[in-house]
Amino acid sequence: MAALADCFDPTGARHGIPTYPWRCAPDGLATRRQLRARGLRPGGQPVAAQTLRPRRRRGPLVAYLYRLDQAKPVRPMTEAKRQALASAMRARRTCPQCRTDAGYVIPASLGVCVPCAYPDDQRTA
Repeated sequence: MAALADCFDPTGARHGIPTYPWRCAPDGLATRRQLRARGLRPGGQPVAAQTLRPRRRRGPLVAYLYRLDQAKPVRPMTEAKRQALASAMRARRTCPQCRTDAGYVIPASLGVCVPCAYPDDQRTA
């Protein structure tokens, strides 16, 4: 089990890149999610540091950190991309058996909409 002290390596001597305990990274660094919340993206920059969170039974959780000053703005959504995403979501909602829009994403475990997967249950209800 990694102790909290094992997660502190600001020089990168032990882990190869600067490493900080969970929620203790210095200002100016952010994860991908934090960048996205600010309307930014890494923009091709290399990972600047990492943050580790020890766990009891498995290896530590790792989150890679990027520099805020090198982050670039998120690219705007184009109409072609918007249509492609709408088409992909429509395909995920369309039942391959009855060819109707189920109104929800078809579960991969079933492969078809719920009425097609359980036709006997639908008749009795």
